[in-house]
Amino acid sequence: MDVTVKILGLSGSLRKDSAHCAVLRTIAEQLPPSVTLNLHELHDVPPYNEDLDGDATPSAVLALREAVRNADAVLIGSPEYNHGMSGVLKNALDWISRPHGKSTLTGKPVLTFTASPAFTGGVRAHQQLNETLVAIQAVQVVYPQIVIGNVGSKLKDGLLVDKAAISFLMDGVIRLVQRIYNWPTQETSRNCCVQVSSDFNPAI
Repeated sequence: MDVTVKILGLSGSLRKDSAHCAVLRTIAEQLPPSVTLNLHELHDVPPYNEDLDGDATPSAVLALREAVRNADAVLIGSPEYNHGMSGVLKNALDWISRPHGKSTLTGKPVLTFTASPAFTGGVRAHQQLNETLVAIQAVQVVYPQIVIGNVGSKLKDGLLVDKAAISFLMDGVIRLVQRIYNWPTQETSRNCCVQVSSDFNPAI
């Protein structure tokens, strides 16, 4: 029986021509039919306010938490602003981290990447992002840092076109999918492990 893996994509950039959204769209196009990647936009998520974190939780936050809950894994991209991850993404992760001890991201496999016009590729934002995920107790996939430097020169028509970058990214996504398949699930309907299908060999 075919098993569909659902990956949730989060971009820490709200910009119309966001490089991180372009990277996520590129990955989505490379995936086999058995794996889907859906981008959840963060435009409507308000600044974190503990006074609203309860019965009055904003609908956009509830939708974000539910999207994380329903995903088998999460793929997160962030720009680097002032040596750190974007405020948009940090804010979203602060909301997702709640309620304390019951975050829908806790125990969830996660892969991260950063991209930047600078040659460093947003490496400092990447480190900060990973530290936040450690605090939330997400399960970070063991893979070298995915940082895409000089990203503007690697995009065309809203997609990532650099073959080396795509190949490195997709190898990381393969690791993410493998982690999902081998990860014990709480769903009683899926009580066995499956192997990554042989068709998961993206052409670039």
